[in-house]
Amino acid sequence: MRHIITTAAAAAFAATGAAAQDAPFGSEEDAAYAALLWDVMVAERLVGDNAIMAFPYEGTDPHGMMLETFYTRATVDGHDGRLIVKRNYGPAGVSVDEVLGDPSGHLGAVTVMFQRAEGYDDETGNWFWVKYLPDGSLDKNPAGMQLAGLVGKGADAGCIACHMGAGGEDMIFTTDADVAMMK
Repeated sequence: MRHIITTAAAAAFAATGAAAQDAPFGSEEDAAYAALLWDVMVAERLVGDNAIMAFPYEGTDPHGMMLETFYTRATVDGHDGRLIVKRNYGPAGVSVDEVLGDPSGHLGAVTVMFQRAEGYDDETGNWFWVKYLPDGSLDKNPAGMQLAGLVGKGADAGCIACHMGAGGEDMIFTTDADVAMMK
């Protein structure tokens, strides 16, 4: 199963009479915010041609077979928040040495959680979710919806739907990310 809203979830929006623009993600406003976030990440060298590297570790679906994860803070549009950037590498069977030797050739996507200000969506911890393609453009689900915003809210698939199963209250699987650098 991929870590995106499925066609079934998009069909559920349509079945209720809601249009794609009424979905909790993928709006032009979400896309514009995602573009601001990408620019901040480029400036901080978390993505793009001059991105810093970490030692990749073994991953799994839906993210990638090799991953790099960065936990930090960022300021986007005047708001300072926690930022988690995950670089997703593949294909299946890719090795650490192959990723280190040609990171751009193996990068499949960049998945991000950015904690927006209180009131953005308190129910989901105010996280803004986005899946970028390696060039910074937004990935889309099979229904053609851009994967930015509250991806998976109210659905049985997608970022939020999956991360609701993470232990604790921060929706993060890999670690208790409430470390000093992220507070």
